[in-house]
Amino acid sequence: MKIIVDAMGGDKAPGEIVSGALRAANESGVEIVLCGRGEDILRVIEGMGLGELPRGIEIVDASEVIDMNDDPANAVRLKKDSSLAVAFGLLRDGRGDALVSAGSTGAILSGATLIVKRVRGVRRAALAPVIPNTNGGFVLVDCGANSECTAEYLYQFAFMGSIYAEDVLMLKTPRVGLLNNGVERTKGTPLQLETYTLLEKADQEGLINFVGNIEAKDAMKGACDVLVCDGFTGNVLLKSLEGMASLIISELKTIFSNNWRSKFSAVIIKKSMSELKAKMSPDSIGGTALLGITKPVIKAHGSSDAEAISNAVRQAAKAAETNISSHLESIVTRMKTE
Repeated sequence: MKIIVDAMGGDKAPGEIVSGALRAANESGVEIVLCGRGEDILRVIEGMGLGELPRGIEIVDASEVIDMNDDPANAVRLKKDSSLAVAFGLLRDGRGDALVSAGSTGAILSGATLIVKRVRGVRRAALAPVIPNTNGGFVLVDCGANSECTAEYLYQFAFMGSIYAEDVLMLKTPRVGLLNNGVERTKGTPLQLETYTLLEKADQEGLINFVGNIEAKDAMKGACDVLVCDGFTGNVLLKSLEGMASLIISELKTIFSNNWRSKFSAVIIKKSMSELKAKMSPDSIGGTALLGITKPVIKAHGSSDAEAISNAVRQAAKAAETNISSHLESIVTRMKTE
């Protein structure tokens, strides 16, 4: 298994990116292709105390870097020798099984669509993070790739999310819910109403396990395994949950440092607190899958550290191992709304 890593993408590149990729290679046995400025990458490796390039690690030089000031829609086209563009070219040409980048979300979406291409029949690629809940987690699709959607897009997102939950999360017959402001079938805007009708019909035909409208609070309680929405709504939900998780952890730290009794209590539940923090941290998952592309692409958080990148590489390897893209290609005909 060979994973291509954009070594120059992300706030902490290349140091944390390279370190995380090498950690994943050492612990998981995957081969790594690091794309970026060769001298910078070698400098990081030397700083890790390694005298030579580790076995299974390859460097592909790329002189340019796409930064946050670049127009994401045109960045990979204008900077053809950027680490991200080169990485996508390698993935397209079969020189790796999956790709990981912590770079610009817009540039990753653009590069994946223009260079690697969408699965034939898929209308739009979608970002699908796994959000922790009482059942372990659910797939949120879309969380930012498509701010404006049609019912057909959401319908396809439901299938793509269901496949990801089945293949990568190992869930049998995943429960698919439609994010709405109420559980009644008459709730929502015309977009939700039309999407509900499409998903209900698909459920009746045995194509998908649709469980109806889901409110955000119920998704956190384990009401579904896949939650479908447009990218604008999904991104607001995701950022709200990230902010709330950060607030909860911060408030708990304050509570347990008030006095000697609370500090003593903190020592007793230290392990449980660490487990809670890990569960609520996006770094523990690694990244967000970009569904609908012919080969697995994982978008890591822009502020990813070595641990997050290591987990993102494992996530990418799992997606490649389960051949999720081929599974999606095999059911495209079922996703048609006509």
